[in-house]
Amino acid sequence: MLNRRDFIKLNGLTAAGLGIGLRPSWFNEDKQFETKRLSPNLRRFASPAVESIIIRIKGDIKDPEIGWLFENCYPNTLDTTVKYKNKDNRPDTFVITGDIDAMWLRDSSAQVWPYLPLINKDPALKSLILGVINRQSQCIAIDPYANAFNEKATGSEWDKDDTLMKPELHERKWEIDSLCYPVRLAYNYWKISGDSSFFDTQWQASGKLILHTFKEQQRKKNHGPYHFQRRTEVASDTVPNGGYGNPIKPVGLICSMFRPSDDATIFPFLVPSNYFAVISLKQMATMYEQIAHDHVTAKQCTNLATEVYTALQKYAIGNHPVYGNILAYEVDGYGNQSFMDDANVPSLLALPYLGAMTVSDPLYQGTRKMVLSTANPYFFKGKAAEGIGGPHVGLGYIWPMSIIIRALTSVNPNEIITCLKWLKGTHAGTGFMHESFNKDNPTDFTRKWFAWANTLFGELVIKTHQNHPQILKRII
Repeated sequence: MLNRRDFIKLNGLTAAGLGIGLRPSWFNEDKQFETKRLSPNLRRFASPAVESIIIRIKGDIKDPEIGWLFENCYPNTLDTTVKYKNKDNRPDTFVITGDIDAMWLRDSSAQVWPYLPLINKDPALKSLILGVINRQSQCIAIDPYANAFNEKATGSEWDKDDTLMKPELHERKWEIDSLCYPVRLAYNYWKISGDSSFFDTQWQASGKLILHTFKEQQRKKNHGPYHFQRRTEVASDTVPNGGYGNPIKPVGLICSMFRPSDDATIFPFLVPSNYFAVISLKQMATMYEQIAHDHVTAKQCTNLATEVYTALQKYAIGNHPVYGNILAYEVDGYGNQSFMDDANVPSLLALPYLGAMTVSDPLYQGTRKMVLSTANPYFFKGKAAEGIGGPHVGLGYIWPMSIIIRALTSVNPNEIITCLKWLKGTHAGTGFMHESFNKDNPTDFTRKWFAWANTLFGELVIKTHQNHPQILKRII
């Protein structure tokens, strides 16, 4: 079974002509781009609304390669990763990440996110996403500290990890964002559809478990119950100090032992994830108040959101020697701070994308300048592109996700065009986004089938079509 660190590389392609603005050797100017989608009879789910969007937007895209990439990538989650059924008279949807046959709470939410605007036009698509929300609430009830789940109680290659593994779990890395993404999906499903049926006793119990886990991981009295260690030669795949992480001073922030990359944190207060938690707690408060009329739980969510946000204002901002007052990536409450960013979302770069901060906020703009510069140790510039990576796959590898997020959080049309050029020039002829690629040689990439990045690219094209339609009316 493949894990998220495995490199999945395309063989037999040369690295000639990979400079920015140059065509790689696999490109044939006269070639008619043929779809890379599965044939209709092999697709796991068909949505008329999604197909309509593909036809409409692709018709407005002048660049044939961008149009081709959009057609391949946007429906990839539905085509290849969803397992939809009715269970106990309720929709139930299991979503794999792609080349790993397991469901991450984070990835599954993000993979179906770009389809949410279409649910009122497509009842079957609405049911499918409702099935994701139902499955996620069940997963959280099984273990709020787990990041990834099996479809059934089959066990995992990680069963020997020193933590409280259960047969339903694929992996048990505690990441704040694993509990935020399901809230984001459920809340926005409700706001778009008006359907609150998901907010049943199961979801409400899971929501209270999210609240309890966040409070537990403020670690005001002790470490709490979660610990994790793995026998591995990769330092970022395990947690120091008996599996409880590096020391923190309890200041109101929430500990996260792992980043959204599934890499261990250095300082356990992961800043972008704490910002995400503030948003999620406010959304939960609204749902408990307006749907369940549970004023007590709503107030608890609001109080915790306020406490975490107040602590962020005091401890997450640091004085960078070049960029001045900006957000740190990780802190510990003692004054130690890490100035960097990772490609995975939540990231500092993605805070406006998640609704945690406005693009125009001076604090964000200063932070953005730092993370998109060589002051960020995981920002790479190469012959093929520039962008953010992370320790998960090693130095010199750029994640297309970071380029996509850069474009999604940009108000500069020229910057968006440049990002689209990089994405167009680094898929190595596959027609899909990857986890990462070598900054100098995109044919050296990881994860040929990574549905989150594919669907996120589709979201970028749709948002560009909405906000900057003139960009797509040119050859990029």
